[in-house]
Amino acid sequence: MLPDPKTWDYVVFAALFIVSSGIGVFFAIKERKKVTSGEFLLGGRQMSCGPVALSLTASFMSAVTVLGSPAEVYRFGSSFLVFFFAYTFTIIFTSELFLPVFYRSGITSAYEVREVIIVWNILYTGVVIYAPALALNQVTGFDLWGSVFATGIVCTFYCSLGGLKAVVWTDAFQMVVMVGGFLMVLIQGTAYAGGFQNVLDQSKNGSRLEIFSFDMDPLRRHTFWTIAIGGTCTWLGIYGVNQSTIQRCISCKTEKHAKVALYLNLIGLWIIMFCAVFSGLIMYSYFKDCDPWTAGLISSPDQLMPYFVMEIFASMPGFPGLFVACAFSGTLSTVAASINALATVTFEDFVKSCFSNLSDKLSTWISKGLCLLFGVVCTSMAVAASLMGGVLQAALSIHGMCGGPMLGLFTLGIVFPFVNWKGALGGLLTGIILSFWVSIGGFVYPAPAAKTRPLVLSTEQCVQLNITEALPPTTPPVITWYSISYLYYSAVGCLGCILAGFLISFITGPEKGKNIQPQLIRPIGNLFCFWSKKYKTLCWCGVQHDSETILDNLENDTAWQQGAESALKNGLKDSQDHLPGYNPDEKSYTNLAAEKVTHF
Repeated sequence: MLPDPKTWDYVVFAALFIVSSGIGVFFAIKERKKVTSGEFLLGGRQMSCGPVALSLTASFMSAVTVLGSPAEVYRFGSSFLVFFFAYTFTIIFTSELFLPVFYRSGITSAYEVREVIIVWNILYTGVVIYAPALALNQVTGFDLWGSVFATGIVCTFYCSLGGLKAVVWTDAFQMVVMVGGFLMVLIQGTAYAGGFQNVLDQSKNGSRLEIFSFDMDPLRRHTFWTIAIGGTCTWLGIYGVNQSTIQRCISCKTEKHAKVALYLNLIGLWIIMFCAVFSGLIMYSYFKDCDPWTAGLISSPDQLMPYFVMEIFASMPGFPGLFVACAFSGTLSTVAASINALATVTFEDFVKSCFSNLSDKLSTWISKGLCLLFGVVCTSMAVAASLMGGVLQAALSIHGMCGGPMLGLFTLGIVFPFVNWKGALGGLLTGIILSFWVSIGGFVYPAPAAKTRPLVLSTEQCVQLNITEALPPTTPPVITWYSISYLYYSAVGCLGCILAGFLISFITGPEKGKNIQPQLIRPIGNLFCFWSKKYKTLCWCGVQHDSETILDNLENDTAWQQGAESALKNGLKDSQDHLPGYNPDEKSYTNLAAEKVTHF
């Protein structure tokens, strides 16, 4: 007797968890003699750029992306491709502006607003576990709580055993599964939709290929400007200054390796984006005459992709399981990254500050215990998320809104040395207030339906009768700034933080800069004043960035002692080749000089 077709789906799905767990066991055995918290939490700061790049892509392409992005294209068209620019700008700013500061300072934890970040990371991780499990359960029949607990247990297992190395290499494997799942859908879906050319023709007829809209109206949900500007701010807030990103970057052997990892990661983001876009177009071509969402066959747009997969692979046992594995690969990567980042922040900012004389062995066991603790907490949050109902969307929105003010805070500290602590704190509070104000106001005064309504979705050939398309509620006649695109929420918080920081700092007295170490700032004015030492020095706002800095820091900062004497003896000034931690052979900064942990 042949097994139930669903059995093969469960087998394929289970294989994902078994392999992921096996990677954790492998690194636990392989690294058993390396008993330091640095080895466990940061991979000994000797990670290669390839696995780190795959890990970065996988951890930020969650199941929300796998399920939500194709549905976004299906309903609103290919304007999602403009995220190509947002991703590109995000990686450039991250690698050239933020990364050098994080890497050269030897920083491990990026946050001082620790309690807020920890709470929201836990909430977001719980939602990431529960939301895709619910969508897949309602369409594919996969056990909801079995999926939730399996995700939490497996992530906690390999994070606690193998540390960052296990997380990075498991992410790399899961990235391969994600791409494989997308390719499977693209190939089979194209065949069912009548070929690639037919997909393009049907998409064009349905206005799904209109990519660029240069309308300056900020109320429009998606235009070139909302995505390129607002999308960049949003992604920088949850990516460029995110603990998970920073932790992977500083785990690389050199700053050059970290930058290569980020740019390779950009290629991965492009690949996932194009896969998601074409999956959405194929879905539209297939469902163009009978939209399952407005027909009531599914209850939410997030279920479109699973429903489509069940349709095209109905006669192919195991393939729906491969897609579920694809979706949950993104979940596993995101959850593992969050658990590892939460453990690192807690250990560096709380445990080490309270117990400074911990042995290496005890530090490692505490780090593993923290991974276990946060794994349990995040999984428990997924259970709580199931009871929140409509609060889930609000929780995700608030989590995203925190990114804008945090981006503004880091920008103030890194780019503008004259901003004092009062300006930074006041700017952060201002950014948070503005972000929450505009987003909450957006629920009261949404943008006009004409600016947010999906493109035409037909139910003409559905079996059900008397079906009418579900339209957004009527917009109140009063249109205010609350109605701006949701992608601008982060930009509002970021700009509000920066402007308020400027104003407060000038009122209370700008920071003189003499006590600021130069590796903690990166004035972008240098890019425009490279031809003039006078103006270049002005951009540093009093921060000593030549050989005088070496003299000032020799006595108090051991990270500056390596290589400093030779720089002074040779009388060389303003040369990065002789700054501590710089390797002339690699033409890059290394982690060897970053033993001292500093915090912003």
